Amino acid sequence: MLDYFRRRLGAKLLFSYLVVIATGALVLFVVGQLSVPPAFTRHMARMGMPQMGGPMMGWDGLWRGGMMDSLYKDFRATFNEALFYAIFAAVGVALLVSIFLSRQIVAPLHGLAEVSQRIAEGRYEERVQVQGEDEIAHLARRFNQMAAQLEQVEARRRRLLADVSHELRTPLTAIKGSIEGLIDGVLPATQETYQQIYAEAERLNRLVDDLQELSRVEARAYSLDMQAVEAAAVVRTVLKRLGPQFESRHIALDLDLDPNLPPLRADEDRVVQVLTNLVVNALQYTPENGRVFIVVRHAEDQILFSVRDTGIGIPAEHLPHIFDRFYRVDKSRARYGGGGSGIGLTIAKHLVEAQGGKIWAESEGEGKGSTFAFTLPIA
Repeated sequence: MLDYFRRRLGAKLLFSYLVVIATGALVLFVVGQLSVPPAFTRHMARMGMPQMGGPMMGWDGLWRGGMMDSLYKDFRATFNEALFYAIFAAVGVALLVSIFLSRQIVAPLHGLAEVSQRIAEGRYEERVQVQGEDEIAHLARRFNQMAAQLEQVEARRRRLLADVSHELRTPLTAIKGSIEGLIDGVLPATQETYQQIYAEAERLNRLVDDLQELSRVEARAYSLDMQAVEAAAVVRTVLKRLGPQFESRHIALDLDLDPNLPPLRADEDRVVQVLTNLVVNALQYTPENGRVFIVVRHAEDQILFSVRDTGIGIPAEHLPHIFDRFYRVDKSRARYGGGGSGIGLTIAKHLVEAQGGKIWAESEGEGKGSTFAFTLPIA
């Protein structure tokens, strides 16, 4: 019996109700018994009964004569009988109401337990019915939010596996086809053929490196060397690395830095990595003879880095997902410049947030360019 009450919330609630009911009945009985004698005496006095020491038989005489004693006993017996029936009826009704309320409270929790079991079995689309505005309804809403997030995580996991398989298969298929062509004599054994094979192998190697980097970033399995960093030095490093690529693509790269920028508190190598990813992304999605602008501003207690391009733009419905792994605005559209692994923006997001900053993307729509910006705190 005790184990039953320990293991069931409904039984605990019912037991607590019974304790409250029993306590109320006991208090009602005790107070009734204690209040009957003075109440009886007070009401008899109001009815004009003679007082002790008066010209007729006094109050004490009435008690000694037995009349008042008999009247008091009859009154008390009547009161106790009425009190018993009242307590019995109240306890019965309260017990029925307690059972009903216990079931009403426990039923949503049973629903939560059943849905959580189905979610644990992999049915992430399950949701709890929310009724009311109390704490249990609030818990149900939070549970549904958690279930929705789990469903999204599972969907991203499946998409990640599919995307990784696709990204790995593409260069592997190209390498395999080229080698088969060499074996069959279809492709000539020229330097150009070997360079194509090498380029696909390098693409495969970059993808593996990016996946390893992403796993480390998402697991926070890396260290940050936080120190005072000059924003201008970061931009110069990125320009030095990517300048030749912009020249070869005939894309203008403009720079706009606030004078006297304060140093920011960050890991310089990681900031360079983030800015490089954003600039490379702008380069890949900007057509020939386009422009890319790097803007650095001092905004209150932060440094704002902004990379704006005149490229293909991003539709509004895709902006919330632009930092997801392998996310493509249009999977069927070939990239300008090609070769990206599709997870550079995801890595950038994690690195910025790990250093106490924020990152976001803006675009007025397809064909109107896009802007990627992030902030980092000043030193």
